[in-house]
Amino acid sequence: MRDREAISSYEMNGKLMREKLWAKVEDLMHDTDGSQEQRNIARTEYSRWEPNEFIQASFPMPLNELGCRISSRKNSKRVLKRKQRVVLAPLTRQRSWNNVPQPPAILYYSQRTSKGGLLIAEATGVSDTAQGYPHTPGIWTKEQVEAWKPIVDDVHAKGGIFFCQIWHVGRVSNTGFQPNGQAPISCTDKPLTPQIGANGIDVDQFSPPRRLTTDEIPQVVKDFRLAARNAIEAGFDGVEIHGAHGYLLDQFMKDQVNDRTDKYGGSLENRCRFPLEVVEAVVDEIGADKVGIRLSPFATYAEAGDSNPRALGLYMAESLNKYGLLYCHMVEPRMKTLGEKSECAHSLLPMRKAFNGTFLVAGGYDREDGNNAVAENRADLVVYGRWFLANPDLPKRFALNAPLNKYNRETFYTPDPIVGYTDYPFLEDTE
Repeated sequence: MRDREAISSYEMNGKLMREKLWAKVEDLMHDTDGSQEQRNIARTEYSRWEPNEFIQASFPMPLNELGCRISSRKNSKRVLKRKQRVVLAPLTRQRSWNNVPQPPAILYYSQRTSKGGLLIAEATGVSDTAQGYPHTPGIWTKEQVEAWKPIVDDVHAKGGIFFCQIWHVGRVSNTGFQPNGQAPISCTDKPLTPQIGANGIDVDQFSPPRRLTTDEIPQVVKDFRLAARNAIEAGFDGVEIHGAHGYLLDQFMKDQVNDRTDKYGGSLENRCRFPLEVVEAVVDEIGADKVGIRLSPFATYAEAGDSNPRALGLYMAESLNKYGLLYCHMVEPRMKTLGEKSECAHSLLPMRKAFNGTFLVAGGYDREDGNNAVAENRADLVVYGRWFLANPDLPKRFALNAPLNKYNRETFYTPDPIVGYTDYPFLEDTE
């Protein structure tokens, strides 16, 4: 009930500003034929011009009055309870203006919280060089840390466990996202060819990256360490290191990208050196019981493939045992590219057997498949993305084997803080 009332309140508070926004959108479009595509473009452009005005008009209340509970709760050791095996995947939403989380995120995460359930926050940049998409959150400044606090507190108030996924995109960027228009950084200077964007429509363009020198890599490791420290200050129960999907750590691990000749390139051990240095630094900073990692050894996202993904996955799973990580979160081999599920002879089972901690799996799971994975001991927890997005009460629906809402792709990665993500009905609303 509180969530529905919050949505209604948001809509009322934002009505006048939304009318003004659309009036300006219409002005932008007066020389066009008014197609939906042009409307979306105009709307996006205007939201980029006036983000703060839009957000403040739609959400005028202070953060601590948006239904969240601000507390002086001391950080306490939390472990993953296996009563709740359905996990919210880290889902990029692109609704964090100027890389600062916004009040609507309180509702988004709170809606998907259940007692004992694990939520993994959307990919969150570790530094000003980590960005590659518009309006993604960061955790390298004091402002960002403070903005995360009420979001985390509301998840904890409902009994959830909340991890922050810390992230650097590496070469999956362009100069427009980089400080002072500099080149993105990577393990290589090989450029990434244009890619279809996450929305499946736009084509993302990437600038040629700059190869990090050997002496520069410790600074990036330090950025991850600081991000982990900031996440704990913001109240998160831990962090998930993003080592998947063709981003910076994955670029170092994959031999299709990494062409270095120093100690960070060549052999499998050398290619995994930098990601493991990040793991070690983060564990040293906040403790192994607060650290997880996401890996996708079989994926080829962003042209980051490997000639022997099974060996890569096994090497990382075995190496991680040295640090005592809380969990390893791996993407199924069948998800080689974004959103495409394909038949595959490979399995994560060898990695599951090799890793000593809690093992999470993701990639194309439905209810039956997830139940089977747990029953057959192929996983401890199963991570859901789009289905959890469209069904904020997904664990309840799975428990009752109830029908699921369909997700609306047209609202993915859009800047409107009202439409999409928080407006999917709960089970009781559909009965």
